[in-house]
Amino acid sequence: MEIRCSSATARDWTGEALVVGLFSDAPGDSSRDLLKARFGDVLLERMERRRFKAKPGESLVLELLNQQPSTLVLVGLGAAAEFNLEQLRKAAALGAKAAHGSGASSVGLALPLEGLPPVAAASAMAEAVRLILFRDQRFKGEAEPTQPPTQVELLGLPADQLSPCQGAATSSQAICSGVELARELVAAPPNVVTPAALAETAAGIARDFGLQLKVLERADCEALGMGSYLSVAQGSDLPPKFIHLTYVPQGEVKRRLVLVGKGLTFDSGGYNLKTAGSQIEMMKFDMGGSGAVLGAMRAIAELKPAGIEVHMLVAACENMISGGAIHPGAIVTASNGKTIEINNTDAEGRLTLADALVYACKLEPDAVVDLATLTGACVIALGDEIAGLWSPSDCLAQALVQAGEEGGENLWRMPLRASYRAGLKSGLADMKNTGPRPGGSITAALFLQDFVNKEIPWAHMDIAGTVWSDKGRGLDPAGATGFGVRTLVNWVLAGGAA
Repeated sequence: MEIRCSSATARDWTGEALVVGLFSDAPGDSSRDLLKARFGDVLLERMERRRFKAKPGESLVLELLNQQPSTLVLVGLGAAAEFNLEQLRKAAALGAKAAHGSGASSVGLALPLEGLPPVAAASAMAEAVRLILFRDQRFKGEAEPTQPPTQVELLGLPADQLSPCQGAATSSQAICSGVELARELVAAPPNVVTPAALAETAAGIARDFGLQLKVLERADCEALGMGSYLSVAQGSDLPPKFIHLTYVPQGEVKRRLVLVGKGLTFDSGGYNLKTAGSQIEMMKFDMGGSGAVLGAMRAIAELKPAGIEVHMLVAACENMISGGAIHPGAIVTASNGKTIEINNTDAEGRLTLADALVYACKLEPDAVVDLATLTGACVIALGDEIAGLWSPSDCLAQALVQAGEEGGENLWRMPLRASYRAGLKSGLADMKNTGPRPGGSITAALFLQDFVNKEIPWAHMDIAGTVWSDKGRGLDPAGATGFGVRTLVNWVLAGGAA
């Protein structure tokens, strides 16, 4: 699918399907006048008969006989005063989805751009079109026929800014490739995406884009004292894989960043077994953090940001039950020497991240960001549209929130309340791996903080609620969302402020 930026308008564009956005509270707006001028009063009468009110999320597809375009898609934008970049993104996705349903091979998007930065608008629309049309049919015996448009034109962009707009639209496709990779990894069943498969995915990125790759086997991790990570892996027949993928830019390295993703390719809960109603069958998405950082690295490798070295770490394994699985009540030692009493084997992600964060800090980075489907408590607190963000660094937290907004991913900064750390105290070891139920996502973040060098800016993102969508939302069809890729890439491209 080719996405082109154009200064043409809905008045003169020719193609198969034209998408036009209309405000609900501006009956005399220019888009309605344009429609009337091009298609006549009969079109407005058809809109009235179909009771199209231009509410947000509303769309109307009209077939135009013996005309070019042959399909007109009207998209509701809601109130003009509330229209912003995020609403533009949603409107572009809605329009592209409706146009695709008509079978059109060429689509023109004529959405209002007044007051919006043109380059950001072009990027947002290009991402929206690509991501809403993504379909994963790898595991269907008979794939449903689906053919996206071969050409999409983003209309109404300023003629003097077409070049930077086209550059942004083109760059967005690399980010979309990263999101799609993350979606495919998260959606795949646990018998397909194993720790070894994640390592092979990293190897493919390294091979295709010239990145450096190191994969630590169990013996290597033992030599580094990663007792916390390996305690989770010991119940599975599948060997753990500690994956270290590195992008090194040409020329001077001005900043070094580390992205850490939780990589539980399946989480049974261990001896604290997940029961009925716990979505155990969905625990293939417990490697959503690793999917996000792998997707981000794939995009970063293609975009090649200057001056920024990026390391990606994934401590991949399964959490299973067997005669060799870790017992509740066991005490293990992490690679920084801290001892951990495991009072719940289903709080395993933080055990794997602990050693990964210690390893990350030894790389002497300028900032570390980890992503994890870590707690159900975060889902209860923020639902399935907002990810939790914890960081002691105001600068890093603000940079990540802004990067998320630019990519249509919502983050909410949560507190790292020091007094809650008392809930992690153990009578036998340095700490327990879980605290009391209240504030569970906060104590999980406090647990991770104990494995980060206090001199290094660090942020933790809990994406447990946002990693999957049962019915689809925004730019995401139903299923895996690839959440986190856009935030991470935008943050890195902006310089990795911390």
